Amino acid sequence: MKRAVLGLAAVGLMFGTTAAVVGLSPVQGKLSSLDSQGVAFDGKYKFNRPGVNHGAFEWWGRLEDTMASDRHNVYVEVKIQGHGWVRYYGKQGRSVQFHESNWDGAQRYTSKAKFRVCRDRGSLRPDNCAPKRNLAYNWDRG
Repeated sequence: MKRAVLGLAAVGLMFGTTAAVVGLSPVQGKLSSLDSQGVAFDGKYKFNRPGVNHGAFEWWGRLEDTMASDRHNVYVEVKIQGHGWVRYYGKQGRSVQFHESNWDGAQRYTSKAKFRVCRDRGSLRPDNCAPKRNLAYNWDRG
């Protein structure tokens, strides 16, 4: 009798854990059509569930300098909740592949991020940037 009860408890625990993991699967999306004069980005992102890759906002894709003759560099900027913008530079006149993760070490997961691409026009002229994307996921509602 004890073995049967323990067996049922183990099966219930196994299915309960599986349901919790499935409920917190990563949230994925596309970062397409991010372009401005001289810069373009095409990629994807995901919000990792708590405990996976630090619960990071993970993104990957290709950043392209579409106007090589202007001699200006391009960059990607990412901002997660509670932190400033983090900049990732590309290469002048070329395309660069990225696969990065951004997270806050004091939190179990990231639920809000902002993403934009820009052309660095130097210190005298303002950079031109694509409209920023606000990305969010409510982990409490799933």
